[in-house]
Amino acid sequence: MIRIVIADDEELIRGALVALLGLEPDIEVVADVADGRSAVTAALTHQPDVVLLDLEMPVLDGIEAARALSAMPTVIVTRHARPGTLKRSLAVGVRGFVPKSTPAARLAAIIRSVAAGERYVDAGLAAAALTEDESPLTPREADVLRLTRDGLATKQIARALALAHGTVRNHLSSAITKLHCDSRVSAAAVAADRGWI
Repeated sequence: MIRIVIADDEELIRGALVALLGLEPDIEVVADVADGRSAVTAALTHQPDVVLLDLEMPVLDGIEAARALSAMPTVIVTRHARPGTLKRSLAVGVRGFVPKSTPAARLAAIIRSVAAGERYVDAGLAAAALTEDESPLTPREADVLRLTRDGLATKQIARALALAHGTVRNHLSSAITKLHCDSRVSAAAVAADRGWI
């Protein structure tokens, strides 16, 4: 039996995944949760064979949750399947990356292959990732843009990242210049659209 944890903040989607995967004779859903931090807690508690994570969730997103669960096989299921997001997911050890448009039977097959130690990446995303430009952002610039996208002011970003306020402003200025934008909000939007944050 393949034991899985499912994390998705959309209750309807999460419920559908639980119901559809629960119909598979060799898959057991041991927990379903609504945010990334709860996914980490549930995975550490239940020690599943695979953790299925939505990309965009509150508290911790799917990539941050996968980073925290690097010793466990994780699969990102998302409707925001961009090549930059795929690259970031693979960099933290995600074993599977699939769009939410994947049929339930195909998703079950992917879960089985990931549980068996294999990796699965949607073919269309993989092809797009090979031709996409690399992110020009440093990891810290990506961090400050991610928190900007989440609506934090620069002083709040400085506290969250344990940086000086001036350092945050410098990272934002550099990111704005690199992305040819006129504000930190537009830079965050461009970076999110490209899958870099």
